[in-house]
Amino acid sequence: MKTDRIDIPGLKHREKDNFLLIAGPCVVEDEAMVFRIAEHLAGLSDRYHIPLVFKASYRKANRSRGDSFTGIGDIRALELLDSVRKTFSVPVITDIHNPDEAAMAAGYVDVLQIPAFLCRQTDLLAAAAATGKWVNIKKGQFLSGHSMKFAVEKVREAGNTNIMLTDRGNMFGYQDLVVDFRNIPVMQENGVPVIMDITHSLQQPNQEKGVSGGNPAMIATIGKAAISVGADGIFLETHPDPASAKSDGANMLKLSDLEKLLVVLTELRRTINSFNN
Repeated sequence: MKTDRIDIPGLKHREKDNFLLIAGPCVVEDEAMVFRIAEHLAGLSDRYHIPLVFKASYRKANRSRGDSFTGIGDIRALELLDSVRKTFSVPVITDIHNPDEAAMAAGYVDVLQIPAFLCRQTDLLAAAAATGKWVNIKKGQFLSGHSMKFAVEKVREAGNTNIMLTDRGNMFGYQDLVVDFRNIPVMQENGVPVIMDITHSLQQPNQEKGVSGGNPAMIATIGKAAISVGADGIFLETHPDPASAKSDGANMLKLSDLEKLLVVLTELRRTINSFNN
């Protein structure tokens, strides 16, 4: 699917037929951090003509431990995301966790994301669809690509055709994930863009200490494979210092390493496009 068909309001560089990049920190930690990351991403987007959607969760609802960081306050975090979209002229995306959040978050962002664990929640999908925003549905770690057609149908039946699907791997045992790249073309059969989450797919969940582990050394490998099989976009989380990130730092890409990865992926996308033309 060509990137110019992903008509998210405010999305730049669609005409270059590059992959879509959804990127940012896992969660809104504070204003300085969000703006530092957003400025860096916006600069790379313009330099390499990559359509960018800035990502950050305004609240983390799915945490193993009760004392884990969940956010700085819903409205404050959403206001910061709205400031990012206005300051850097980029669309923004955030997660929602229950139907009541959909309309609230839609007032501040351009894309609503359905977390993988919630991708079968009919009321949540319908509420997101009702906002008219683009809806990015993450494939559950417990589902096949074929099963995601039902999530797509639920959003379409609610009157919204602005849909993306994102793969983030499948559970492998209790504490690891694997990626089945067949799921990318399978999910594209639904007529929607398919994104590969190249950081969460390297998560190592359910660790004994209640904090997920990860294998960030494999981020580039997953990214190159995803582009090679025709993914419409890449999702990744990034932070200046992943070790100090307040959520999911173990599988994040260090912000200073991002440009090198994007150079490789944009060249690979160009090569793949040359074979398809």
